[in-house]
Amino acid sequence: MKTQIVYEDNDIVVINKPAGLATQTARVGQPDVVSELKNYLRSPYLGIIHRLDQPVEGLLVFAKNKRAAAALSTQLQSTEGVLNKQYYAVFCGKPAAEKGRLVDYLRKDASGKAAVVPADTPGAGKALLSYHVLQTLTVGDDEISLADIQIDTGRFHQIRAQMSHSGMALLGDVKYGDGTTLECSRRLGVKAVALCAYKLEFCHPVTGKDLSFHICPHGGIFSRFSLSFKE
Repeated sequence: MKTQIVYEDNDIVVINKPAGLATQTARVGQPDVVSELKNYLRSPYLGIIHRLDQPVEGLLVFAKNKRAAAALSTQLQSTEGVLNKQYYAVFCGKPAAEKGRLVDYLRKDASGKAAVVPADTPGAGKALLSYHVLQTLTVGDDEISLADIQIDTGRFHQIRAQMSHSGMALLGDVKYGDGTTLECSRRLGVKAVALCAYKLEFCHPVTGKDLSFHICPHGGIFSRFSLSFKE
């Protein structure tokens, strides 16, 4: 099984999804996290609370029963940030502001991408994220930055689309990257989207206990930075 179990009890299972493995797919014969977990749990039920894009590594929580699924879904939809998700991302260059908050409106277009559109566009959803540049370094002729990102909404391809729209397209992102980013990715050998969902915090849906999980990005471009990632 490619999926790594981080935590499990009678109600939930927290996993680390490797980059390249889909959360769920309709393609026959293609492995995904949901299929692997159902086989592992030997149960036809698995509550999908949130997802990660196929090229992205990181933490996900799934519910093992409907009661837990309902409670976790309520936390995810809460405006109080009860279910907190944070990411590490690497992009080309260094922004003028070390910290920032991006507010955009996104709509999935016909090509399967999340497009930034005017607020009054039919079908558009508000997307909010905050970023904090942790470190910038120079590798050869390239300047790259590591950022900590927190999202307040869960829009389709939100981080990738918003960061790209703001001139901070993620390394390795062939879908949202521009010419400069793609060339930088090629020179540095970055083939996967440089994004990792490293932190997940929520309230246990049954016991009410606050839970917090951390992982470290698996090598790649993240290993270039001297910053000590915390488990």
